[in-house]
Amino acid sequence: MRWAWRAPKGSPDDRLLRRTALRMGLQSALVVAVAVVLLCGVAVLVVLRDQHAQEANLMVTTIARADDVDDPPDGMWLVLQRGSQRAVSRGVPPGLPESGDLSATAADGLTRDRDVHLDRAEYAVRTQKRGDAVVQAIMDLRAAHAERDRLVEALVATGLVGLVIAGVAGVWLGRRAVTPLAEALAMQRRFVADAGHELRTPLTLLSTRAQLLRRRARSVDPATLESDVDDLVADTAQLTDILEDLLLAADPRQEVPRQPVDLVALVRQAVTAAEPAAAERGVRLVVDSEPVTVSGYEAGLRRAVIALLDNGIRHARSTLRIVVEPAGKQARVDFADDGPGIDPAIMPTMFRRFASGAQELSPGQRRRYGLGLSLVSDIATRHGGSVSASNGEDGGAILRLLLPRGER
Repeated sequence: MRWAWRAPKGSPDDRLLRRTALRMGLQSALVVAVAVVLLCGVAVLVVLRDQHAQEANLMVTTIARADDVDDPPDGMWLVLQRGSQRAVSRGVPPGLPESGDLSATAADGLTRDRDVHLDRAEYAVRTQKRGDAVVQAIMDLRAAHAERDRLVEALVATGLVGLVIAGVAGVWLGRRAVTPLAEALAMQRRFVADAGHELRTPLTLLSTRAQLLRRRARSVDPATLESDVDDLVADTAQLTDILEDLLLAADPRQEVPRQPVDLVALVRQAVTAAEPAAAERGVRLVVDSEPVTVSGYEAGLRRAVIALLDNGIRHARSTLRIVVEPAGKQARVDFADDGPGIDPAIMPTMFRRFASGAQELSPGQRRRYGLGLSLVSDIATRHGGSVSASNGEDGGAILRLLLPRGER
């Protein structure tokens, strides 16, 4: 039996799922509403055109066959005028016939059509010359208008029912469509949380053993060994902070804890930790800095700086220069290497997850980018900053991290 994931009721995932499904339902209803309005408009226009054509044909036929005014079709009246003599059907509405049209048509022989509004009623009036007489047909349009109103009411009622059905179906289908995505996101969060939980214990043991080793080293006074062990303890503490930051990033309910961070000190600590790796590759690390404080979470910022240092060391030929300085309301950290630069084809995607290119360590080869830079982009976004890449004027790549400044 297949296991079906369900978000706990009231949880952030459940609220997100409900909001997404509701949004999809509303969008479906909106699409149906637009379609219904268009179809109703087309249907009404077609009906009105047909009614108008039928009315015109009936009036033309009635005028052509009129020998007198005594037996017009239902809902119609006739006026027959020869010279000064005029005959009018019984019951013609008050205010009619249109004497002006009769006189004008008798004079110039032109056919005239008009709609006349009298006492909340509308009448179609056609005046036409036939032989030596002028005939005027008057048609009551109230029946046609009533039919049109019934049609519009039926279309509106049908459209409202369709909107309700479309909205409910959209919510249901939206929830079914979003559930697999929510399941995948939940599994990802559980994986990160479980990894952080499982790694916390061995890291604690590692830190404890390193502290015991430091005590033993002090008892025999080996200065060099003690310094190395101190660095080991500091690295394990930083690794624990990084795991805490991973757990924080995995929980959508948590906001980034903001606090003033000395960016220069953080960068110099990261550079000190990266110097052994840089020395192995023959890369010299140079730091130019001005005092600047940013607002953010130190562990997350350290992750970003370490990732950018690692990227620069891997692609530099001999020197990686790190520049830290204020830039208006932001702090700027540039990582400029003297490597082969960035392939323009890779530039638009290099901060996406799993986007990569070939690594270029010598002329003729290309750079390589993996998951690290996408994590830097995530961290920068969480802190309200950004990360970008460009090629320097003298060659090499420049990765720039911008972060909002803070005050101590």
